[in-house]
Amino acid sequence: MNRLEKTAYSEQAGESRNYGHLHRQIMPDKVKVAVVGVGHLGKYHARIYSGMPGVELVAVMDIDPVRSRMAAEECGTQALTAIANLPHEIDAVSVAVPTRDHLSVARSFLARGVHALIEKPLASNEEEAQEIIDLAHGNGVILQVGHLEQFNPGVVRLKELAKTPRFIEAHRLGQFSKRSIDVDVVSDLMIHDIDVILSMIKSEITAIYASGCEVLTDRVDIANARIEFANKAVANVTASRVSKNAIRRIRVFAEAHYYGLDFQSQQIEEIHLGESGSDTEFPDLVQNTIEVVPKLPLNAELEDFIDCIKTGREPLVSGQDGLMAVRVAAQIQQRISDSMGN
Repeated sequence: MNRLEKTAYSEQAGESRNYGHLHRQIMPDKVKVAVVGVGHLGKYHARIYSGMPGVELVAVMDIDPVRSRMAAEECGTQALTAIANLPHEIDAVSVAVPTRDHLSVARSFLARGVHALIEKPLASNEEEAQEIIDLAHGNGVILQVGHLEQFNPGVVRLKELAKTPRFIEAHRLGQFSKRSIDVDVVSDLMIHDIDVILSMIKSEITAIYASGCEVLTDRVDIANARIEFANKAVANVTASRVSKNAIRRIRVFAEAHYYGLDFQSQQIEEIHLGESGSDTEFPDLVQNTIEVVPKLPLNAELEDFIDCIKTGREPLVSGQDGLMAVRVAAQIQQRISDSMGN
């Protein structure tokens, strides 16, 4: 069962959970893949695919001919500047274009039965996200959303340890970059933590409070949200793209346990009650570090995508998961807009 099937949102998504209907399950020696958009993130997709066993990177495509050529030369493939010129026989595609173009680009591949990994957020709004999901389902193909942190080994271990979170606090702060100013900080950075939180707290959202402000762009650059759940769990999330230092950390408070994860180091700090429990005036607290074997999340994400294509199994991060993150992000954005009097 998928992680979000267990939430109260599951009946709203409309995406099939059974991939047995796939008519393009791929079993050849090599899966033929293309990358559309080879900017900051797409070029890494291309590099990883080019060295991945069982995969043939047949082309990279970018409307910027210089970017396309540089990526193609580095990865030993052909450079294209138009989707129409991509080989028709490709099996799968990574879509790493600006969010506003996700639907139009995805439509051209999903409609002809090409499996797609679409970078986060899945779309600019719920309606476009749902259309992408419907296209994938209607054409029997895999749709995976690039919520990278789900493949962070620290996150994987944290979810195993913290079974019943009561309070989650997440901070994702970074320096200003011009590469993602087509969206606000909620869709740019906070959505990573929204997705992780939704995968950990399997309960209906009952309330959202949020505030934020513009700093260096005409979109919200720093934001905070408080998300309350029906099971009484609470998440407090802060995201900023105008901070001096980069911080990516999540703290989880569960029964008799505290866990702190640094997304970058992928290591977890744990504090729990000792043998004396809480019956003494000064409870005995035990602190230790839970070692996690580091792995590059993007490599794991692309490997998962290829495996889903070959086996027909459901992705760890499905279209429905991407839709739910977009939906909650939209609610946060509306609360911020309301707080700003817009």
